[in-house]
Amino acid sequence: MVQGRGYALVCLVAVCGTYCLAWKPNSPMDTENGKHTLLLHTPNTSESCERRVKVSSMDLWSASLDDVLAGLPIDPVRENYVRRVKDCIFSRVYPTPFISEVQLVAVSEFGVWAGQLGDGRAHLISTYINRYGERWELQLKGSGKTPYSRNGDGRAVLRSSVREFLCSEAMHYLGIPTSRAASLVVSNDAIWRDQFYNRNVKKERGAVVLRVAKSWFRFGSLEVLTNSGEFYLLRKLVDFIIKEHFLSISPADPNKVLVFFSKVVSQTADMIAQWMSVGFAHGVCNTDNFSLLSITIDYGPFGFMENYDADYVPNTSDDEGRYKIGAQANVGMFNLNKLLLALKPLMDNRQEQLALKILSDFPNLYYQRFTELYRAKLGLLGASEEDLTLIASFLNLMEDTKADFTMSFRQLSEITRWQLESVTIPQEHWALSSISQHMEFPAWVSAYLLRLKSNPDDSDSGRRERMTATNPRYVLRNWMAESAVRKAEKNDFSEVRQLQNVLRKPFQTQKMAELAGYAQKAPGWAKDLKVSCSS
Repeated sequence: MVQGRGYALVCLVAVCGTYCLAWKPNSPMDTENGKHTLLLHTPNTSESCERRVKVSSMDLWSASLDDVLAGLPIDPVRENYVRRVKDCIFSRVYPTPFISEVQLVAVSEFGVWAGQLGDGRAHLISTYINRYGERWELQLKGSGKTPYSRNGDGRAVLRSSVREFLCSEAMHYLGIPTSRAASLVVSNDAIWRDQFYNRNVKKERGAVVLRVAKSWFRFGSLEVLTNSGEFYLLRKLVDFIIKEHFLSISPADPNKVLVFFSKVVSQTADMIAQWMSVGFAHGVCNTDNFSLLSITIDYGPFGFMENYDADYVPNTSDDEGRYKIGAQANVGMFNLNKLLLALKPLMDNRQEQLALKILSDFPNLYYQRFTELYRAKLGLLGASEEDLTLIASFLNLMEDTKADFTMSFRQLSEITRWQLESVTIPQEHWALSSISQHMEFPAWVSAYLLRLKSNPDDSDSGRRERMTATNPRYVLRNWMAESAVRKAEKNDFSEVRQLQNVLRKPFQTQKMAELAGYAQKAPGWAKDLKVSCSS
């Protein structure tokens, strides 16, 4: 098993709970008509029990580590202990199995330098190619200690694992670039956590998430090499990332590092703008949580904003509000500056100056994408000079009235033009009704309706259909996740599965979700709900 500086990688074997999942993709006895066989082993019994599970529709499916291991160096130290690691990209260790019985809970469809970075509890099982020729990396989270665990135990607890599983799936179906959660396994192993860092250590249940992404390399994966002066490895890793994941960049292009940086800048601006379009706050936007492929990774103290507030901070550990929702674009630019510093050894003076110019354009890229997304949220077609004023004014109305972000846009999508013209807001549109009490709401409605009239050949039904396909009715609010977690801690996983089903169709009104109150105000018990980095 190979653990990477920035993430981990398993050679053909991954321990998940008490089960070991092994691939034999090319063994004649286990391959039938091009289909592969999964072999499930129970390593903690005296006689290993082997159960063959045929995997259907796998004709063009393969898994291996050759594409990674062939080009990147491996740590020669085989022992698994916390240490400073140099002169390699990966380290070799085995995941740690749970001792107690495990349960499969759910399966999806599929600011300052902090030293050696990396997730100290993640193991990459393999890379695999699906039937469409797409390359994916399978990774375990919470699967035991690695050389990068620092003072941690390498485990993850049930509450944070449930949240990551549900949110990564929710973001996918919202259309936000993200890693995916393939499965969630929980055990009764005792994991001790000081959840709010107040010296109140409690016993919690352990869990492992099997998650998927095109790549797990982050800004920090390059930072750690530059800061340790390993420029040869830096060049090797950047070349590998470009070759594997930025196919439009020619490996022979003398400006390939500059072009690579330019693409990451643009894609990062797009990702953060999409976060903002659904009111998502990541919670810990450090360089090691920013993907080089600009996908959302490492769901910790995230939160979907309820009442609109640019100062919303989901992480109770973030006393300074460094990662508040309104600061995410600024933090993104800060992180990109750190990425540029990491890439600096690979650039000449001219390229460095061009990279600085590219970085300086980040605010324009972000606001352009932000404006496009919010135009769509308001159902506007084309572009007009007054659009920014309309967007900003609606957000100000929400902020003044403490209106719900998600439901304000959704209910504006559902209300008819006639109801808006008469400023008649039905009671069931509770969020929009709250905004309508603002003295400036009638003036905003007048300006909004005038702008809608400039949409050529647009009907009111067309506007509503377009807007309801853009503005979700359901997001993973913290109280919803907490409700599922509390039940899961009592071995009731029904709400985990219910939320998983609801969040697959966030734009469609669903009877089950309505009965559960997922489109209503947060219940009273959730008023003082807190989320921290501890997981």
